[in-house]
Amino acid sequence: MDSFFLKFDFQSHLLFESLTLVEKELVRSFMEDMTIKKGNALFYEDGIPTGIFHIVSGRAKKFKKGFSNHLQIFYIYTPGDFLGYHALLGEERYQDSCEALDDVELKFISKDNFLKLLQDLPSLKDAFIKNMSHEFGVLANTIAVLAQKDQNTRLAIFLLVFEHRFKAMIPNYKGIDLSREDLANCIGTSRESLGRSLKQFKDDGLISIKKRCIFIINKSAFYKLLHLESVD
Repeated sequence: MDSFFLKFDFQSHLLFESLTLVEKELVRSFMEDMTIKKGNALFYEDGIPTGIFHIVSGRAKKFKKGFSNHLQIFYIYTPGDFLGYHALLGEERYQDSCEALDDVELKFISKDNFLKLLQDLPSLKDAFIKNMSHEFGVLANTIAVLAQKDQNTRLAIFLLVFEHRFKAMIPNYKGIDLSREDLANCIGTSRESLGRSLKQFKDDGLISIKKRCIFIINKSAFYKLLHLESVD
């Protein structure tokens, strides 16, 4: 089961694992505190990167607007995640946008300091390069799901993935707390169509809903739908 969740997890919270304690302290010495209010952008498409972000608390959504102005969410960042470094390392403008879903507490490392750290710490540079390759695979898996799976299957996958990540990374987890608009934009559908799928899952006893929070109450049924082993 872990391999299933790994397919949809950037794993950027593990970037420091290869560093020594001294190296970790060096990285932290370059971090600046920052707060982004709910609904505000961490960065936006075509913007010029000025550094990287490390989420301390709160969540943020990674998304891109299509030609018809439809918004597609590709990832929900949670505490511990690093983000914003792809465009910086590629020496290009941001190819997507990132917006705070909650009030987000961040640590920010400026572009110059980040590049200096990569030069001084080869193991950190290797970790970022390796992680970028993994994230490419995660995005490929996500796009394949969006393009090839029916709506209920897409919803089942994302609910399982969100529950797994939110439980692991968010203190005082209280369910899958996303607006219906954001959840619809994650699975590539309309709010109305999403509502019908959620009602079906609820009527079938797969989920419960309290206000806007969703709770999975029959994982076995989801595993059966996705042809996965029922192992938590």
